[in-house]
Amino acid sequence: MYQCEKINKKLLASQVEDELMNYILKEPVEIGQKIPNEYELAEKFGVGRSTIRETVKSLASKGILEVRRGSGTYVVSTNKLEDDPLGFSQFPDKYELALELVEVRLMIEPNIAALAAEHAAEEDKRQLKQLCDETEELFLAGKNHANKDVEFHTYIAKCSKNKVIEILQPIIQSSVLSFVNLTKRKLLQETIYTHRAIVEAIEKGDSAGARYASIMHLTYNRQMLMQIKESHDEEKKQEI
Repeated sequence: MYQCEKINKKLLASQVEDELMNYILKEPVEIGQKIPNEYELAEKFGVGRSTIRETVKSLASKGILEVRRGSGTYVVSTNKLEDDPLGFSQFPDKYELALELVEVRLMIEPNIAALAAEHAAEEDKRQLKQLCDETEELFLAGKNHANKDVEFHTYIAKCSKNKVIEILQPIIQSSVLSFVNLTKRKLLQETIYTHRAIVEAIEKGDSAGARYASIMHLTYNRQMLMQIKESHDEEKKQEI
């Protein structure tokens, strides 16, 4: 459980923001869960409520928190700024953004996987298989697999041997992190199966198989995101 020392009251809200972010990550406070109220946070960090109010406002503007009138403040993402090079955290609707990111991935990733099947060297294939295994182990153990998942998809792009594709990686990375944050472990078996299918096709040099496996992987993602968004939209309607 997260432990913190009282913060010097002279510290800026930006420093309190770092502490609150650490609290969310280490407690942990899961996506969709409410953080303590303003008074409790002020006590926890040893600062005034106005400082907490400013900190919450800042994290809300970055897409980490969502203030729901009459209900409280909820965590809607755990992506820190360094994980968001394209500024996607500024988008107000994280569910709509996640769906749009998947749409972009469907346009490009199946073809990236196909190129990887055509151009991956034997050492590339061994490394990709290892990343697939490591991601699966973390997933099955109930541990945070997000960064390893990003590494896996990034390496598929590297296997394509296309330098322009490597420049597009922030889009894929942001989408993977967004998906993991929103869905958690709801597609465990589907993710494991489709990851393996992509790797096996690349190992065989089967470009069509890699393309279809990637489409299947992303289609599962899209369907789950649509279900989650529909549920979230319904919850928002009930709050009004």
